[in-house]
Amino acid sequence: KNRYIDSNFEFTFMKLNKQQYQQLESELNHIKNSVMSDLGQKDANYIRRIILIQRLCEILGRASFLGVLLHPIFWIIAVLLLSLAKILDNMEIGHNVLHGQYDWMNDPTINSQNYEWDLVGDAHSWRIAHNFEHHTFTNIIGKDRDFGYGLLRMSHDFSWKPKNLWQFFTFLSLCLIFEWGIAYQSATERVAKCKNKLKQTSLNPKSQLTKRFLSKSFRQIFKDYIFYPLICWPVFLPVLLGNFVANVVRNLWTSTIIFCGHFTDGIQTFTEEECKNESKGQWYYRQVLGSSNISGKRWFHILSGHLSCQIEHHLFPDIPAHRYTEIAPKVQKVLEKYQVPYNTGSFFKQYSTVLKRIFKYSFPERKKVVVSE
Repeated sequence: KNRYIDSNFEFTFMKLNKQQYQQLESELNHIKNSVMSDLGQKDANYIRRIILIQRLCEILGRASFLGVLLHPIFWIIAVLLLSLAKILDNMEIGHNVLHGQYDWMNDPTINSQNYEWDLVGDAHSWRIAHNFEHHTFTNIIGKDRDFGYGLLRMSHDFSWKPKNLWQFFTFLSLCLIFEWGIAYQSATERVAKCKNKLKQTSLNPKSQLTKRFLSKSFRQIFKDYIFYPLICWPVFLPVLLGNFVANVVRNLWTSTIIFCGHFTDGIQTFTEEECKNESKGQWYYRQVLGSSNISGKRWFHILSGHLSCQIEHHLFPDIPAHRYTEIAPKVQKVLEKYQVPYNTGSFFKQYSTVLKRIFKYSFPERKKVVVSE
């Protein structure tokens, strides 16, 4: 047995043998296949209903700004509705559609290859970076660039630097502008990474990625801060401010949910060496140890894009996310059978451990002093 102890979270887990990994793979595959074979009209109705709700929230929200001419309370209503629309678009619709969860419907408007979301980052760049890199190499140090986003020291795997002393403020800043951080990471940061590999080919990754980033971010800025304020000219400033606040609310919510799924106590990291030639069962095992869930009501799961079921999402990223709460008890039962920890808890419990983790790794480790007699 191996015991993992970190801060206030402690659990014991088993390193499985080859046969157990095969059995784990088989049982989890059975759960996935049972859902995939059951996909149908109810799933199509669900996502279309969420899209309808999202569009109504956006339309009513933008229309409510005109009510500011009658009473200031309409500005608050407008911001709340617009924030809700942006959260639904980002989480329950955009994120899940871009994972290909609804490609089986053959609906071009919600197909992973065509969908574009209400963010400064373009969907194509994000889909390539996130779906392949993060979900394939989850928490493998040096391979998964989502672990700390290159800004935060979140484990002992990284050497301490003086800048880590104020990483809590870096974290707060990242949360406020989260869509820009993700856009940068998905596009421009990868220019340096890939341009040397492709410089002998006809591809020009620098121009492709940068063009996508600049084009999408310009369109997003124009839409929220020029176009909509101008067409509501009598309330130009309230609309401008309202769009800004709605974007910040969406950024804070999204970043908080994502951090609670990836950086709570108990989250494990891995080296490239120990993940070489891993089987699907070993991959499943790593996804579980690298993710954590958040318990909550149905509305909470919807607003989180069902990333509150991060474990199930990392096991089965192509299953429609609204099915995760249905299969979560089955997944937990299988993991208990093999003594693999299932990291879950309330929102406040999980978020508090995220903050503790950020503070903990803000400081260098104390050097152990060995006294010889």
